[in-house]
Amino acid sequence: MNRSIGENIRKIRTARGLSQLQLADKLNVDRSSVASWETGRRSLDAGMISRLAGALEVDANKLLSPAQSDARPVVMIVDDERVIMRYNASVIKKVIPKAETVCFTKPSDAVEYAEDHRVDLALLDIEMGMISGLDVCRKLLDFNPRTNVVYLTAYRDYSFDAWDTGASGFLLKPLTPEGVKKQLKKLRYPFLTGGEEA
Repeated sequence: MNRSIGENIRKIRTARGLSQLQLADKLNVDRSSVASWETGRRSLDAGMISRLAGALEVDANKLLSPAQSDARPVVMIVDDERVIMRYNASVIKKVIPKAETVCFTKPSDAVEYAEDHRVDLALLDIEMGMISGLDVCRKLLDFNPRTNVVYLTAYRDYSFDAWDTGASGFLLKPLTPEGVKKQLKKLRYPFLTGGEEA
């Protein structure tokens, strides 16, 4: 399915104050169906587009029109060390000023957020206690295979394990603007970063 249709569904749903589950209940489908439409993993037939338009109280053409290019990229940072997380967020703010940056110290909170929200780039610490960044990556890519995941670590030892998870890259801590810019050019699914494509 065209990803812009999924993005339109997500934008209109959130503007209406509906969760994916609430919209799914209105349509008598599973929440995972709504998530799949929003990420473009699953196609919609004409009948479902009509039902969706009714549930969201919009004209069907609004769902089918090209997504607006002013969508802010969503960058997720997950690190159990709050000071490092805040520093990394400040680097992202410099490099991608239009980004909406969401930060989590608990991997479970990050996974919960990603269930209902688009994440364009996830910067994941690898060592975070019981749940590793490798585990979080797998869950994020289950929700949305187009999420770019970049691992953050102070150790090079994890690089081979990291590539087995479908991640887009690997950065050593501490982050630098130059390192982030270089990594943005290597993403599997580039996105707009303040007027230019990453």
